Amino acid sequence: MSAREGSLEAPTRHPIDWQNPDFYSVESAMKEMERVFDICHGCRRCVSLCNAFPVLFDLVDESPTMEVDGVPKEKYWQVVDQCYLCDVCYMTKCPYVPPHPWNLDFPHLMLRAKAIQFKQGTATKFRDTNLSSTDRNGKLATIPVVVQFVNATAKMPAVRNMMDSQLGVHKTAWLPEFASRKFRPNAAVSPTAPVQDGQRTKGKVAIFSTCYVNYNEPGIGHDLLKVLAHNNIPYILVEKEACCGMPKLELGDLESVAALKEKNIPALAKLANEGYTIVTPIPSCTLMFKQELPLMFPNDADVQAVKLAMMDPFEYLVSRQKDGLLKTDFKTPLGKVSYHIPCHSRVQNVGQKTREMLEMVPETKVTTVERCSGHAGTWGVKKEFHEMSLKIGKPVFRQMADAEPDYISSDCQLAGHHIEQGIEQMKKDQPKSTAKLAHPITLVRKAYGLPE
Repeated sequence: MSAREGSLEAPTRHPIDWQNPDFYSVESAMKEMERVFDICHGCRRCVSLCNAFPVLFDLVDESPTMEVDGVPKEKYWQVVDQCYLCDVCYMTKCPYVPPHPWNLDFPHLMLRAKAIQFKQGTATKFRDTNLSSTDRNGKLATIPVVVQFVNATAKMPAVRNMMDSQLGVHKTAWLPEFASRKFRPNAAVSPTAPVQDGQRTKGKVAIFSTCYVNYNEPGIGHDLLKVLAHNNIPYILVEKEACCGMPKLELGDLESVAALKEKNIPALAKLANEGYTIVTPIPSCTLMFKQELPLMFPNDADVQAVKLAMMDPFEYLVSRQKDGLLKTDFKTPLGKVSYHIPCHSRVQNVGQKTREMLEMVPETKVTTVERCSGHAGTWGVKKEFHEMSLKIGKPVFRQMADAEPDYISSDCQLAGHHIEQGIEQMKKDQPKSTAKLAHPITLVRKAYGLPE
């Protein structure tokens, strides 16, 4: 092992060797976890991030040796269960990531452990597989009449108590409603406009709408289209799309991730090769195509082409502004905005592009909070983790509320709702906050003065 303290180089990631049979070897994985946990124990820089590290360090400190070798290996799974693959430890805290010789990739080691659990069936519950089946749930729940029934029953205390006791979905955790009118069938056709390429940007955009926008909050998608149309950027919707695969990845179901990749990549690669920038309005979906799939399929040329074509919407819009091709004719000030940067936006390494865009709006003050909200996809709604998710997010709730904003906003709308709930609970004995939750792209649409 190297004696060098930390790394000065930019972090780089190795491909995920998920098709190698040794990847699923419990003995091999335990050996690697012991090595990594020993290094983490000696550093402890990540103790303030998620709960995986406090759990690990408590196990070590309570062991007979007070070292990792004193922790029974069957207790390693307690650490695995607390990791929700936000990637923040890898990207912002760990000094021993590649190219450092110690070669730590804590999130992908936890992914390996989750994949072993999934293959063994030990971590697979009806709740987990159901929550991660976003396409199936969306298609069923948005059937006319059914959608009203699903939304109404999900608010009933008796139903939520049953979901808590029988399914393991926490009875007070915020759950998304389903839309009666899905995004994709009702999306406006792009106005006719010439394609204007810039030095940094291509002049035409393909929209990967995502399950959440299509089935739960289509308004985010409609607002994105309005902003593009206002800026004379021609767009199309991806002809066919399935879930990006992130919920299945977080479950460790890598075979399902591969199956979803086969549904999405051919159409996306065709668009990439035709000169489209591909935009998704949900950071986790963007990250899936930018990072996780390219690491799972490093030799797939189509996957790599999609990676290069994929952009966060605000990464695209701010780059467009730098090309001199974005309108700044904002008509409506936004006042005070408490803006949260989600983990899956931070790890894309594109900088604070959403904040830059919002700060272009006159008479708008943006307070930026750069910490994990604790929601973490489906993790924060699970009975055994919900209270911890609120604890992790408490510093975020406090900072967002202390700014006394007119709006609270996050690129991850799930995190936004979690923050809204956290603020309400934190201030339950005080006057209710008047701050409105709005996705950043909705705020831009408002700032332009465009109608809903």
